Amino acid sequence: MIRSNVFNYVNVLDKSMDAAWIRNEIISNNIANADTPGYKRQDIDFEGVLRRELGNSKYTSVDAKVDGLQLGRLKPRTYTDYANFSYRMDRNNVDIDTENVMLASNQLKYNAMMAGVKQEFSNLRLVTK
Repeated sequence: MIRSNVFNYVNVLDKSMDAAWIRNEIISNNIANADTPGYKRQDIDFEGVLRRELGNSKYTSVDAKVDGLQLGRLKPRTYTDYANFSYRMDRNNVDIDTENVMLASNQLKYNAMMAGVKQEFSNLRLVTK
């Protein structure tokens, strides 16, 4: 990661893209285990970690919040979804249709973050000309 105030948003987007990549792998694993008896779906919580690290102060600008982030604390938390009720007799709680929608949604988010990084570097290139 690049250490400069200029790259604060790029660094946060980088961490977010890493989390989206991990979520993609987890969702793919859920889909692969859709027929495994007793398997419980997994997911990660990065959004909650980011929200907590940014803080809840409504009087602080987003720039100030991002500037104050400690990037080392932005680590996604993987969890197993035991609370999700299973309608199946084999106690597997993976719904293939839901997982496919989540996979597509996650891919869209990843592509949007990639476009954001590209735009940030485009802005930097424009400023340095």
